[in-house]
Amino acid sequence: MDDIRVTISPRSPRLLDQVRLHMRQNGLAYRTEQTYIHWIKRFIYFHNKQHPKTMGAKHIENFLADLSNTRYCSANTQRTALNALVYLYKRFMSVDVGDLNYTPAKYHRRLPVVYSREEIAAIVRQLHGVHRLQVELLYGSGLRKAELLSLRIKDIDFSSRNIIVRAGKVNKDRSTLLPENLIPRLRDQVDAVERLHYQDLQEGYGEVYLPNALARKYPNAAKETGWQFLFPSNYISQDPRSGALRRHHMHPSSLAKQLKKAVYTAKVNKPARSHSFRHSFATHLLEAGYDLRTIQELLGHSDIATTEIYTHVINRGGKGVKSPIDNLTT
Repeated sequence: MDDIRVTISPRSPRLLDQVRLHMRQNGLAYRTEQTYIHWIKRFIYFHNKQHPKTMGAKHIENFLADLSNTRYCSANTQRTALNALVYLYKRFMSVDVGDLNYTPAKYHRRLPVVYSREEIAAIVRQLHGVHRLQVELLYGSGLRKAELLSLRIKDIDFSSRNIIVRAGKVNKDRSTLLPENLIPRLRDQVDAVERLHYQDLQEGYGEVYLPNALARKYPNAAKETGWQFLFPSNYISQDPRSGALRRHHMHPSSLAKQLKKAVYTAKVNKPARSHSFRHSFATHLLEAGYDLRTIQELLGHSDIATTEIYTHVINRGGKGVKSPIDNLTT
C-alpha cells in the first residue's frame, strides 16, 4: 500500500509533516510528495541534521555540487533534488535563495530499452492469466506500471474503447486507447473482480481505498463495484495508516517477478523492465506512421521533447541510411 498517502495531523510540529501538508494543499501528486520529502531529508542529513531555516543558498549549492562531484548522479537526479529544495525554500518557507551557483551534473542521453515485436510476442507467450493481460495492457495501451495497477473497473470504457488514467504522473488525468484484442479478456477480468467483490461483501469486507477526500464526499463509494481495482490483491490486508481491512491492488513485485522469469525463458537478451513495454508502444506507433503529438497525448507527456526521444530508436536501420557493406559483393 505504498501509494496511499500517510495520514498527518495538521497540528504536527514536525517540519516534514508540515511540508507534506503544504504539498497536498497545493495539489502535488503523491509520488512527487514522496520524492521531494526524500531529497529534503537527504539535504538535512548532508548538513548534519541542521534545520533548513538555519541554512541558505550556500548550503544548497554545496549539496547539489556533492551530488555531481562525489555521488556522480545524473543531471535529471540533480534537477529533481534542486526542485525539491526550491519548493522547500521558495514555496513552503517563502525564502528566495536567488541564483544558485553549483557544478551541474553532466547530461548523458540514454536511449530507452525497446523490445521488438518478435521479442514482445516471445515474452507474452511465457505469461499466463492475469500477468499476461497486464503485460499486454502495458504494451497495448502505453501504461506505466503504477497506472496499470491503479486502474479501477470504472476506468475501462468499453463503449468508447478508452482507458481512463486517473492522477497519472504530475497528477494529470488522460485517456489512452483500449486494444480491441484485449476486450474479451478484460470483460472476463471485470466479471472475476465482481464475483470476488460480492464474496468480500458477504464476508463483511468489500471496501476499497479511495484517494484524496472522496471517502468523505461519497461515503458509500468505497463498496461500489466500479471503484474496485481491476487487478485486486489475492488477500485482504490491513491499511497500516487507518487500520481498515481492505483489498488493495496487486503488489508491483508480483508482476516484476513474472516478467523477469518470462524474459529469461523467452531468451530475450534485454533487461526485464515493465517500462520497456511503454517505450515499445511509443516506438512501434512511430514506426507505423502516427504523429508525435498523438503519441505524446497517449503517453501523457507534458513536453513533446520527451516524446521525441523515440525518434532516435525507431527501426529504420540507422535513420534510414543504408550501410555501404550491404552493397558489397565478395
